[in-house]
Amino acid sequence: MNKKYIIAAAFLILGAVNQSCSDEFIDVQPTEKIPESALGEIYNNNEGANNLVTSIYAKFLDWNMSTFAWIGVTSIVSDDADKGSSPSDSGSDKDLLDALNFNPATPSFKELFAANYQGINRCNQALKYLPQLDKSDESLRKRLIGEAKFLRAFMYFTLVRSFGGVPLVDHVPVTGVEADKLMTLTRKSKEEIYAFIEQDLKDAITALPDKSSYGAADKGRASVGAAHALLAKVYLYQKKWQLAVEQTNLVTGYSLTPVFQDIYKISGENNDESVFEINGTGGTSGRAIQQYSQVQGARGTTGWGWGFATPTQSLYDAYSANDTRRDATIIHRDMTLYDNYYVGPNTENKFYNYKAYSSNYRDQASTDVNIRYLRYAEVLLIKAEAMNELGQTSAAITSLNQVRQRAGIGNTPAVSQADVRTDIWKQRRLELAFEHDRWFDLIRTGQAQAAMAADGGKVFKVGIHEVFPLPQDFIAEAGGLSAQNPGY
Repeated sequence: MNKKYIIAAAFLILGAVNQSCSDEFIDVQPTEKIPESALGEIYNNNEGANNLVTSIYAKFLDWNMSTFAWIGVTSIVSDDADKGSSPSDSGSDKDLLDALNFNPATPSFKELFAANYQGINRCNQALKYLPQLDKSDESLRKRLIGEAKFLRAFMYFTLVRSFGGVPLVDHVPVTGVEADKLMTLTRKSKEEIYAFIEQDLKDAITALPDKSSYGAADKGRASVGAAHALLAKVYLYQKKWQLAVEQTNLVTGYSLTPVFQDIYKISGENNDESVFEINGTGGTSGRAIQQYSQVQGARGTTGWGWGFATPTQSLYDAYSANDTRRDATIIHRDMTLYDNYYVGPNTENKFYNYKAYSSNYRDQASTDVNIRYLRYAEVLLIKAEAMNELGQTSAAITSLNQVRQRAGIGNTPAVSQADVRTDIWKQRRLELAFEHDRWFDLIRTGQAQAAMAADGGKVFKVGIHEVFPLPQDFIAEAGGLSAQNPGY
């Protein structure tokens, strides 16, 4: 969404300024509750209604939601990235994540868990109050409710992929109500969480407009295309192949960006390939995705960052020399970047994440790069994978080849269902590297044990590492209402 709206939202009552935890570990209590008087005085108009939902988007700018912990549990833990930085800098726990030596006390899991429930809290508050704002436009309220449900589904998808079953907090808890306390402390099964996500997305689909209907001030808001795409992805993770195909067919009005690297420039933000992304901003006067570029920026005399989450040699080698995605995904020493900035030969690490590169970051204090979460290329790959699993391999190849051709590597040589499956999984790795999906892809496709063994002999424990441990603080607070994941 428009950067000035994100900046404004950061200072609202629901706001993103002091996201302190409540006494309970899951921050879902109404600690940021809007005074009832404010509903009429401040929020009962179109701007107020809009700001309720803008504050949800603003949560994605926070350090604990989108930066160090998230980079660690999605990139560093996988075979796409090493810890990076200096050998002596553990990054709190990034060395543990890299070595698969994490446990329930590992800080990144606490941040991941708490941040998403803080965001869900904002969704639930918006969904509670929006229907009461009778002086705002009904059509606007309907759309905003759709956005809140999309964002809630997005966050629950992160949680269920990370931890399996989690507490299902579907409304603002009332202090002193025992049933609501139990709701915040009791895990539901992953199947129940997935069913909830599906319903939220179905509701969002009925309420959201096409991306093209948004004006410049609302770029980046969730659209009906984003809801269909996310629902397709949710179905993919559950191997509901036919439903996944049906949803991808409803993602219309998008196209592949001809030059892959152009996606990740400022000029590529929210372009025709973008289905959903989180907007950053530049400059010191407003909020940004906190230090997302800095954490992953090149480290050394010609660098601008901390040097964490460095691409692995195996990722670099997985690209063919003529694959245009390689040099748009991986910065290496002695390289001139697209803005003519020269990365010298003496950076501390050999490789860095190009997709996190911000032209402006070197001169300004904020991250101005957007995080691309859903692109049309992934929609094509979801469709290809689901169709192939349904035995429609020829049709699957058509979608797969669109992604390959844009990368400059030509049509797939694969013919059989098994070989096409292997190529689809490979193209997901190469296409979506550092877009926070690799670890989850390895888990859902059963490749994790072999991939980790190939990544320096790391030991993936089958039956344990398919999910992360729930934070120890939460387990202690739950007092027996929620059990830890097996093996931890």
